[in-house]
Amino acid sequence: MEDISSLALAFVGDAVFNLFIRTMVIRTKKKVRDLHVEAIKYVKASAQAEILKKIEAFLTPEEKEVVRKARNAKVNTVPKNATLADYHMSTGFEALLGYLYLSGQNERLNKILLASYEIIKSSSRENDHS
Repeated sequence: MEDISSLALAFVGDAVFNLFIRTMVIRTKKKVRDLHVEAIKYVKASAQAEILKKIEAFLTPEEKEVVRKARNAKVNTVPKNATLADYHMSTGFEALLGYLYLSGQNERLNKILLASYEIIKSSSRENDHS
């Protein structure tokens, strides 16, 4: 894993997370255009930053190091709908997912993916009721 850059890990992690979220939201039986809107709630930088803040204490030292390196990686662009801080956090989160996926730690990856989904699902419900 040492030979793969943090941003490359994040690139893979982004795909892993997008596919996982799309798989979860199709279960809602919504129309395709509504599925996209639903998926965005989970994959946007601010949501990923929220997830990382909530799971960081439960990460192993090795996982925390992957996140730290990715958060500190120099990025050239920031999405227009994200703060720089959220973008760095989301890059760390995505790198973690990419690291777990590429290193074959599927049980740990699945645990983090399911927890991530529940965090945003709960957060979204709370926002709907406020």
